[in-house]
Amino acid sequence: MTPIPYRVLSLIPPMTQLNTPYPSTAYLTGFLRSRGLDASQEDLALGLVLRLFTPTGLDELRTAARALPERQRPPQVHHFLAAFDTYRTTVARVIAFLQGRDPTLAHRINTRGFLPEGARFQALDSYPAEEGEDPLAWAFGALGLQDRARHLATLYLNDLADVVREAVDPRFEFVRYAEKLATAQPHFDPLAEALAAPPHLLDRTLATLTAEALERHRPQLLLLSVPFPGAVYGALRIAQAAKALQPDLPIVLGGGFVNTELRELAEPRLFDFVDYVTLDSGERPLLALIEHLQGQRGRERLVRTFVREAQEVQGAEATVRLISWPEPDVPFDEVGTPTWDGLPLDRYLSLLDMLNPMNRLWSDGRWNKLTVAQGCYWKKCSFCDVGLDYIGRYETTTAQMLADRMEAIVAETGQTGFHFVDEAAPPKMLRALAEELLRRQLPVSWWGNVRFEKTFTPELAQLLADSGCIAISGGLEVASDRLLALMKKGVSVEQVARVTKGFADAGVLVHAYLMYGFPTQTLQDTIDALEYVRQLFDNGCIHSGFFHRFACTVHSPVGQHPEDYGITLLPLPEGRFAKNDVGFIDPTGTDHDALGRGLKKAIYNYMHGIGLDEDVRAWFDHLPGKLPRPTVGRQRIAKALQSLG
Repeated sequence: MTPIPYRVLSLIPPMTQLNTPYPSTAYLTGFLRSRGLDASQEDLALGLVLRLFTPTGLDELRTAARALPERQRPPQVHHFLAAFDTYRTTVARVIAFLQGRDPTLAHRINTRGFLPEGARFQALDSYPAEEGEDPLAWAFGALGLQDRARHLATLYLNDLADVVREAVDPRFEFVRYAEKLATAQPHFDPLAEALAAPPHLLDRTLATLTAEALERHRPQLLLLSVPFPGAVYGALRIAQAAKALQPDLPIVLGGGFVNTELRELAEPRLFDFVDYVTLDSGERPLLALIEHLQGQRGRERLVRTFVREAQEVQGAEATVRLISWPEPDVPFDEVGTPTWDGLPLDRYLSLLDMLNPMNRLWSDGRWNKLTVAQGCYWKKCSFCDVGLDYIGRYETTTAQMLADRMEAIVAETGQTGFHFVDEAAPPKMLRALAEELLRRQLPVSWWGNVRFEKTFTPELAQLLADSGCIAISGGLEVASDRLLALMKKGVSVEQVARVTKGFADAGVLVHAYLMYGFPTQTLQDTIDALEYVRQLFDNGCIHSGFFHRFACTVHSPVGQHPEDYGITLLPLPEGRFAKNDVGFIDPTGTDHDALGRGLKKAIYNYMHGIGLDEDVRAWFDHLPGKLPRPTVGRQRIAKALQSLG
């Protein structure tokens, strides 16, 4: 049968990113259009921020702030109310500046007399400066007019976000909005209670944006993509508003959060808000669902789709069932080219939270997000969800097709920056793509995530740089050869040093993902790991890094076989909703929370070039007792790099 034209609307819920659209809707919209469907998309995360941070939006925020009893108002709310007229006068211009539409405002912002300065500006006092000197001079110098102003404007916006958090919703964040309501949450009760509460300013604004989107597109199917727990609350508020307006509109929930945390979904109350929940890559489940909604396919032939079913016995509770008709996924080279058509690319905000040049890439600039390959070619890391589709199903396409997609995206968006969002981009494909980009003389800039494996020779690093690679990130995790072997990373610390130095010497910025709290990690391991990290910074191998606490997930090798890693898992709480993180008992008894404070302080300073000559134990001065000396020689990395010379 010839497909009937079908209108599908994909929405990005709050909160994901403000500098660039999250790519899931771009992928789905491009794919659905390639199959002849009338597909459109909107970013309500961006829409919520742009509607709130206006003079009218601040009027409503002031009303909420004034409703707080005066004695209960935190300092930031008092500051906002006292400086309200200045906030109201400046907010529209600051937003326009962060969108790149009013660059000359930088001069006014940099006077430090134009914007009201709340608590977030106090961080400037921590930067090294002589008395009377500009604390930002070391970072931006005399010529960094725009960057300096964008950093100040970002602090201004963060001050306002603090007011929203204090006066409207304590769960508000620009990226992780209300994520604790969903993260590994076995019970739906917290979300149900939040969604049943009277709508506040953010909820009402989101409902208005939802109504406007439905009126514009008049969809026959609504898709909500939730990549993170911090987008679940917003997605369900959108669904709630849509159901109030159009009760018969089918709504589908999917995305990274669903794929990792709702694989054993048994909570029927979720289906008060949505009609279908799909797992893993969305292309095949959506095609099957659309055929079902068009009367071309029976319900029992849905693919990886949760539905709610009423019990036959009257008064019994409904149940949830996963229908998984066996049907192959759409091959990676047939998913089509992502499209950003319909998204306001000139309205995203280029924020500058951190002054580190590598770290800023995540929040600064509008990047075309693209995938080099489906899944991960390594898929062995013991802390990773290697059995799930987004990791375990590895497929590639040709360098020619990737370059074709990049050319099409540049033609559509007019922008040449790409962020490859692979778990680990395969070096063979990156080499082929770099050669193809150079052959076509396609002037692009790109960055992405890799494994720091020996295949990335200095020669390959230079080739990638010549093709437009500006930055690389990768997992160093715990900088310990013993723990890297236990993690099955397939790399050593010295190998990572040589690979990262090759990239750095080619002019490529390098970011290291770092981990603490891995099973059997001791205090000595942590001290030694930080010494390695110090040397990597000191020798110019890496430019930035981030320490995160290890979390054991039920889908990872550690969660599946804890005995192999010397730990005992704690029983998972009973529940019918999310399941992902699982607690464990590590016999070493190391206080990783206390160590984490020192690790994060150290990495923050290292990224600013501070403290690289100090003994790493100085960062743990909050710990009682004498700390062990590093067992790693202070020249270990320098000696490992001699082979590059």
